[in-house]
Amino acid sequence: MTSGNGGAGRGLGLSLWTAAMFVVANMIGTGVFTSLGFQVAAVPSAFPALLLWVVGGLVALAGALVYGELGAALPRSGGEYNLLRRSFHPAAGFAGGCVSATMGFAAPTALAAVAMATYLQPLFPGIEPVHFAAGTVIAFTAVHSLPVGWSSGVNNALTAAKILLVIAFCCMGFWAGGVATPLVPKPGDFGLLASPGFAVSLVFVSYAYTGWNAAVYIVGDLRRPERLARALVAGTLLVTVLYVLVNFVILRAVPLEDLAGRIEIGYLAAERILGATGGRVMAAVLGLVLASTVSAMVFLGPRVVRAMGEDEPFLRPLGRATAGGIPHRALLLQLGITLVLLYSGTFEQILLYAGFTLNLMTAAAVAGVFRLRAGRIPGAVPGRFRTPLYPAVPLFFLGMSAWTLGYTLLERPAESLLGLATASAGAVVYLLAKRSSNRG
Repeated sequence: MTSGNGGAGRGLGLSLWTAAMFVVANMIGTGVFTSLGFQVAAVPSAFPALLLWVVGGLVALAGALVYGELGAALPRSGGEYNLLRRSFHPAAGFAGGCVSATMGFAAPTALAAVAMATYLQPLFPGIEPVHFAAGTVIAFTAVHSLPVGWSSGVNNALTAAKILLVIAFCCMGFWAGGVATPLVPKPGDFGLLASPGFAVSLVFVSYAYTGWNAAVYIVGDLRRPERLARALVAGTLLVTVLYVLVNFVILRAVPLEDLAGRIEIGYLAAERILGATGGRVMAAVLGLVLASTVSAMVFLGPRVVRAMGEDEPFLRPLGRATAGGIPHRALLLQLGITLVLLYSGTFEQILLYAGFTLNLMTAAAVAGVFRLRAGRIPGAVPGRFRTPLYPAVPLFFLGMSAWTLGYTLLERPAESLLGLATASAGAVVYLLAKRSSNRG
């Protein structure tokens, strides 16, 4: 098989179970427990707000199927960096790698840590949430500096606990009596489905579903990379069901006007269902759920930076890893970026900025499947897995992405243009570095 550095080797020999758990760990986290308040502010009705999560799940599933084909044909760790580099141009890959290293992992790590600290604040009232978040990120960086058997074991345990806790949260919501917000369609709801607010809200939802592609970041370390699609699809389907149930419970328990603009929506729902004391307990539990997301992001992100360092001479120090495959320097770089974001950004702006930029990069990567099918990617191994209903599935993903990104660019130009600038800057840096290297 292909190793993490693209050459022949055995990689780390990770199982499909571990890959699927990384998908679930990356998906269930910040977005589902924080973004609904921003969505109902733009789509002020329960039925279309819930439908957002169904549509988001279908888009994520389409992306997972295409990534399953691309990852099996190009089995090297690195995510969008590897896919864009091989499918289009090294500059495109470098841009995707820069986005992954910042918006793909460092920003979500910062957001998940802040959300976790906010939920856990009642237990640690004397500590500022941002400081608590920073300490958590540092602690998980130390954990994932250990041999991979230890770090993946910690991640699997946290993810299993996360799934059980989310299921418990949903069960409590279904057993509780009373409905704060009717969830059946009402006049005007179907008009909201074509509104700019619905499209922009899909950016928040797509951010919550970010992670459906997580296994492609470690595909070079899997025992059977040709079965990547199984891990991606299984994880995405499970999380889609859980997401719809979680949002059903929250919308059922809390009036829309109380949700609008709030971050700690899980706490609000738990307080309505269990009372003040029960709400604080559940808030602490949800905070621990978010800790799993921080762990998975800290583990996966440095693999992208390592792959970039292995390819580009000017980043060669970041491509070095220990004998056990731990990229220590890349870990420290991601830690530094995460700490900067923790202490410099606002939650909603970072959330929208990250969602827009990541959606842009995944759409570009999905488009690579057309070049793969046309036999225009040198060195690819096509046919290991083929996307069902091709080309309808990738076209559906690209169409929904274009609709969402277009409306977001019109409605929220500042965050959108910053996302475009981030992606463009990566390509420009690559081209300038190459020109300088050629002159040398």
